[in-house]
Amino acid sequence: MSIRVVLVDDQALVRTGFRMILDETGDIDVVGEAGDGAAALDVVARVKPDVVLMDIRMPGVDGIEATRRVRALPAPPKVLILTTFDLDEYVFSGLRAGANGFLLKDTLAVDLVAAVRVVVSGEAVAAPTVTRRLIAHFVSSAPPPPRPTGRLAALTPRELEVLTLIALGRSNAEIALELHLSEGTVKTHIGRILSKLGLRDRVQAVILGYEAGLVRP
Repeated sequence: MSIRVVLVDDQALVRTGFRMILDETGDIDVVGEAGDGAAALDVVARVKPDVVLMDIRMPGVDGIEATRRVRALPAPPKVLILTTFDLDEYVFSGLRAGANGFLLKDTLAVDLVAAVRVVVSGEAVAAPTVTRRLIAHFVSSAPPPPRPTGRLAALTPRELEVLTLIALGRSNAEIALELHLSEGTVKTHIGRILSKLGLRDRVQAVILGYEAGLVRP
């Protein structure tokens, strides 16, 4: 079954370039396009894609608000934020709004294709080091939020260990190796962590790990 993608960008040439790359894969179909956030919501509701590639800076409804609305839909598609800058403060807002990751607009074609495939599998996307750097940068420069100690109290000691390693950017395999667990057990722990803390994915877990002080910028 092919992966259905919607492209959202106010620059037609950008959408055309991405469409050409994705349409050549054989397993990814571009099923819709939009030039702003409001149009994106209409397209997403109509074609029900698996993934939305979402620009941030657009007229009218911007990519942040569009991401928030898209991710609030029943059975929402994954959202990948597209940005020109890897330390764009809007990207951090997009991750908070529920985006599953972000990509630079000048990313290589092979990385774009890989990102679409990976995000559909349920993993958060973006180079882990870049994601950590982005989150660390904005958590360290923003006013400190209240420590979510009450939420963390719901975790078992083992789940807290796993959450800390997630915040450090460890993969499931690396967590399993470090804690002497099977990857299946790690996945179970992660599922429980996300459920207990009301988090959508690993990106939000990383953000929480920094904000809670489990990991220092």
